[in-house]
Amino acid sequence: MRKLTSLAVAAAAAALLWTAPASSASLDAKQKEEIEQLVRDYLLKNPEILREMSENLQAKEQAAADQARNAALAQSAEPLFKNAGDPVVGNPKGDVTVIEFMDYNCGWCKKGLAEIATLVENDKNVRVIFKEFPIFGAGSEFAARAAIASSKQGKYWELHQALFKHDGPVTEEVTRQIASELGLDMARLEADMKGESVNNTLAVTQALANTLQLTGTPAFIVDDKVFPGYIPQEELLKAIAQVRSAGCKFC
Repeated sequence: MRKLTSLAVAAAAAALLWTAPASSASLDAKQKEEIEQLVRDYLLKNPEILREMSENLQAKEQAAADQARNAALAQSAEPLFKNAGDPVVGNPKGDVTVIEFMDYNCGWCKKGLAEIATLVENDKNVRVIFKEFPIFGAGSEFAARAAIASSKQGKYWELHQALFKHDGPVTEEVTRQIASELGLDMARLEADMKGESVNNTLAVTQALANTLQLTGTPAFIVDDKVFPGYIPQEELLKAIAQVRSAGCKFC
């Protein structure tokens, strides 16, 4: 049997053995053993190939996930950008919309608070929609309900910032205390938290997260682009600039 030195040939040989049983059936036992040994020896001498293969696979899987998210976004534009129950800060009629899926017990969401606040302060033509996505337990859900309900008293942005600035876990007790300190009518707040509007808003957000394959927080959407995970401010500003340059598809 001729000696093989090319990785491509070795990989092809491996594929022949492992994925094409009809073809490999024509090889005798000795030939199969030689090919298997060749592949094994090559990988032992060049183990970095395995890392390259893994990275390539991850890149392909990520690209496929991104493509699926973008396709799902187009189908979900209406509830994403026009759900009346979602809290909005900044310019309600801004020319670019930034959406954040967040949880008050999410460390990366807490890290991004200052950046979002700076964006709203410096860019008077941006609209920020918050999708309350409580994934870290009962304390998070209570805080999310309170935050959504606080919009009816015009206190959402104040409560949102105060909850993220709290040092430690955001529990039901913490949320009650902060809301009270901000001067919210607590009886009205707790009644509104149980209302159908809050229930529907949370349910729609959960459904959107499932559709977009979002399993953690934060996650951002800028027009037709989905950014799972924390996004540095410079990248966020770049995405906003690109939308303004090309024009909105959904925002």
